Order: sequence, then C-alpha cells, then structure tokens
Amino acid sequence: MGHAGVVPVLMYHHVSPSPGMINVTVDHFEDQLRWLRRHGYRSLSSAQFAGHLAGQSVPSKSILITFDDGYLDNWVYAYPLLKQYGYSAMLFLVTSWANEGPVRPFLGQDTLPETPEHRECEARIAQGRSDEVIMRWSEARAMQEEGVFEIHSHTHTHTRWDLIDPGQKNMHMARELSQARETLNQQLGAVSDHHCWPQGYYDHEYVGLAQEAGFRHLYTTMAFGMNRAGSDPAHISRFAVRNTTGESVGRRIWVARNPVVGAAFNRFKLWKRSRRDKRRSAQL
Repeated sequence: MGHAGVVPVLMYHHVSPSPGMINVTVDHFEDQLRWLRRHGYRSLSSAQFAGHLAGQSVPSKSILITFDDGYLDNWVYAYPLLKQYGYSAMLFLVTSWANEGPVRPFLGQDTLPETPEHRECEARIAQGRSDEVIMRWSEARAMQEEGVFEIHSHTHTHTRWDLIDPGQKNMHMARELSQARETLNQQLGAVSDHHCWPQGYYDHEYVGLAQEAGFRHLYTTMAFGMNRAGSDPAHISRFAVRNTTGESVGRRIWVARNPVVGAAFNRFKLWKRSRRDKRRSAQL
C-alpha cells in the first residue's frame, strides 16, 4: 500500500442545493465522495493527521477533509453522505454561533430545513438569527458520537480583529481562543489542539497566542503548501474544493500529493500571485 509523503487537506464550507459562493452542490459532493472511494482514498482523523506531521506512517492515499464555520447544511447534507460513503471530516465551529435545541432532519428524512446560500447565512448571523443557518450543539454531538465529524475551534465569533481594532487585536484574539476552548469543553466535554483561523488571517503574534492557549495544529487557507511528514503543524495548508466533479477534484488531489508536480505547481502559483500583487501595488 505504501505510505503517504504528503497528505492533501481539503477545505469545504457549504454542501447544499442552494447556489452561490463557496458551496458544493449535493450531487457534486456525492460524486466527489464516490470518486474518492472508487480510487481507494482514506480520510484521516485529526490524531492520524497529527501523527503524519510528526513523522508517523499513514496510508499512501490519505486525505484530510475539513469544513469551516459549522453551517446547518453540513448536518443536513454533508453528514449523511460522509457516513454513507465511509468518510470522516473535521469541522471548525464558530462556537458563539451554535445554539441549543433538538436535532433537525437530514438527507433521507422528511421535510428538510432551509439551507440558504452563503451571503444569506452571513446576513442572518449578523441579525442574531444564527440558529436558522448554523448547526446546533445537539447536532454537533450527534455527528461526533457517530465518528463522522470531529468538532474543533474556529474562534468564538469569527471576527477579523486586525481590521476592526488592530491596536488591540492580540487582546481580542486571546479572548476568542479562550472562549472557544471553554465553550467546546462545556458543550462537548473536550477540546483538541487543532484550530482554524477565521478567514485565513494570522500572523506570528496570533500563532504565539494560539500556542500559549494550547493549540498546536493551526489550519490556514493557504492552498500552495505541502503537508509533508515533518511539516510545521503551525502552518497547515488546505485547498478549497470547488463545485465540480469528483474526477476534477481527483486531479487536484493528485497534484497536491505529488512531491515533484505539486512543488512545481505551488511555486508557479505563488510566482503568479506575486506578479499580480505587484501590478496591483503599482496601480495604487
């Protein structure tokens, strides 16, 4: 079977029939899972992935599946499909957005709840209506108890303090990390050392704060890195999964896990981004 030198980390937000940004349709998500299973890929747990970064062996066709924020559609659609196809995922939950209440129906049951598109979700959260678009603690517990989703920290409020109050951003972030840990402990009985940054923003000060708070494995939205054995767990790279077929996602996974092609692809993408940034700076 061999052992993985690189483990691609897939990043999702929404799985829903609703159109819009950062959403994968239900049909495409199922096609992606079907492709993974047909080609022998295995999803790792957070502990297995941490072991890989620390130098432990994992199967050659290993991936890590992650979801950000904790949208209701993750419960309604992603959870039953992951369970059906035998895959597990990590979910980075914004802890202040989750509410109490009974579990709601999911795919295969009657009268499914509404799962709005991303912009509408953001609007309702801003209006104090997060229960309409975010999973409940009862649903998070049910998914975790089934072994389908693990629940991890994504801060308490998902706020970009570097933009809102840059002079006090570290104070705010320290509080966010503490509140997320406390809430996860209260609701789920435990909290891991895995944490994901809101909107992908972090700096060396944030990294230090997270490590002081007990978070060792820190997830970014950087698509052009390689999670090799021995990689720095404070800078875990992920690539966003698009609303596309399983075969298309499979090609992206092949690139991400190929040590030669993947490294060349990442260098090219970073060079291209650097040129674009320089052009934009010159126009200012």
